[in-house]
Amino acid sequence: MALKVFQLSGLVMSSTSARKKRTILFLATNPKNSAKLRLDEEFRDVGEALKSSKNRSRFDLKPQWATRHRDVRRAMLEFEPQIVHFSGHGTGEPGLLIEDETGQAKLLTSDALVGLFEDAAQVECVLLNACYSEVQADAIAQHVPYVIGMNQDVGDKAALEFAVGFYDALGAGLSIERAYKEGCKGIRMAGIAEHLTPVLKQRSAKAIVEPQQAVSSAPVESPIVAPDEAASHSPEAHAAVGELEEAGGQVPLDSPFYIERPPIEARCYAAIVKPGALIRIKAPRQMGKSSLTIRTFDHAGKHGCRAVWLQLQRAGNQPFASLDTFLQWLCRQVTAKLRLQDKVAEYWQSVSASTDKCTDYFELYLLEEINAPLALCLDEVDEIFKHPEIASDFFGLLRSWHEESKINPVWRNLRLVITHSEEVYIPLNINQSPFNVGVPIELPPLNRAQLDDLVQRHGLAWNEAEVEALMAMVGGQPFLARVALQQIASGTLTLAQFLQVAPTQAGLFASHLRRHLGNLQERHLETAMKQVVTATQSVQLPIAEASKLANMGLVTFQVNEVVPLCDLYRQYFRDVLGGSR
Repeated sequence: MALKVFQLSGLVMSSTSARKKRTILFLATNPKNSAKLRLDEEFRDVGEALKSSKNRSRFDLKPQWATRHRDVRRAMLEFEPQIVHFSGHGTGEPGLLIEDETGQAKLLTSDALVGLFEDAAQVECVLLNACYSEVQADAIAQHVPYVIGMNQDVGDKAALEFAVGFYDALGAGLSIERAYKEGCKGIRMAGIAEHLTPVLKQRSAKAIVEPQQAVSSAPVESPIVAPDEAASHSPEAHAAVGELEEAGGQVPLDSPFYIERPPIEARCYAAIVKPGALIRIKAPRQMGKSSLTIRTFDHAGKHGCRAVWLQLQRAGNQPFASLDTFLQWLCRQVTAKLRLQDKVAEYWQSVSASTDKCTDYFELYLLEEINAPLALCLDEVDEIFKHPEIASDFFGLLRSWHEESKINPVWRNLRLVITHSEEVYIPLNINQSPFNVGVPIELPPLNRAQLDDLVQRHGLAWNEAEVEALMAMVGGQPFLARVALQQIASGTLTLAQFLQVAPTQAGLFASHLRRHLGNLQERHLETAMKQVVTATQSVQLPIAEASKLANMGLVTFQVNEVVPLCDLYRQYFRDVLGGSR
């Protein structure tokens, strides 16, 4: 069936070109052996955004599906687009994934991609809606006025929201810079904590708007380069800060707003440089696991390690189809991040068990090839808990690698970091579990002194009562505290205004609270949470329910009983779950 091409218009970039019709080339590729993306939905929503705009007659949206390398080149010649939109998978430094003649993934290298735009003088903007595409954006910006890339993994929903916000703004006649900001705003308005992921570059290859300067390389590049640790943590550095950061996502390595929670950082730094290290970081979402991990990786990089970070929440469903599929996906992901040749097919020709093939691939190829320690982070392994047919064998495999490091010099070069939010409810043999060995790290909320420090770093001269009022409302939860302080320090609202509206649908945390409400309903925990928030003292719940609420970050234990983590949760859930005041 033929695809409809939207005839639209309205990109304002200069006074001499504002009335020219702009062609948008939409390159969409989702190879058969890659995680499924909602590309058709993204194209439809982009088209609708432009079609409904006041300047719709000034755009011509051209799709190119199942893109192969020759399709990209021919489309550039045929359409001579002013805007090129790539939607698909990125692999960081190596390039972007397109398709070969059989529909399988093929790498479009960074060099080839840059060459595509060397002589394309008519191109005014390139949008790379793919993970880890900032490196390509930097290079393309040598030839194109505006380029947008992603400085880390980007979720499918976040990528779609950014695209819609971006084209809504272009259709309204706004500039590229403003359209970029509207795209980021679209992500944030959707309640997704990824609005710092897109970065905008200009022809000078210097970021115009780049909220996270140091994070982009953390999961991909190795060693990770960062400012001197002593300088970034010194009081003088904090006092010199003149600009606020947007709160949400990882706190950049050079940020003055990262608050250490001793002795946690020191324990991680000491552990990661030890041969055969295994670090287990457990905390609810938005408690700072990723920010701690990038600092641990930075420390490892300064001690000669290569670093690879895999975010399992964004792997999609396909890798979890079977143990064999998952282990092949793991090997390919690590290979790509290390920028090595993919030899998975070669090692998988063996008749051995999948776990043996994976072990051989790491031991005989990856660890030998890089000739350096490998720090591997498996982020949010809760995703694997959902697949018991994979979990038992995979976690047993990790435990076997850790044990092997005690006797095999090759495996001493693997340092594992595992992060998760949930308790380990799946049945695991005590001698085959990685969750009872290594260095356990649990991230607590900020304490009173740490929150006071964060207040001062935002330039706020508060008295003790004001700090206590914020502490009571947010309970030291880092994400909640940073969002509140960023808004107050910027003059958007006062502390009194924040305290009044925070636990309501009109407050800063409406989407955050709705997400928690949905999770309570999905897990049938509304009754337990209602019991906690309507009580005037601590409550004893069945241990399973209490643990699940604590894992979500909604309650905290007092001996064997629980109380709400903060007044924000107490007041909001008391209202929405039907309790009286």
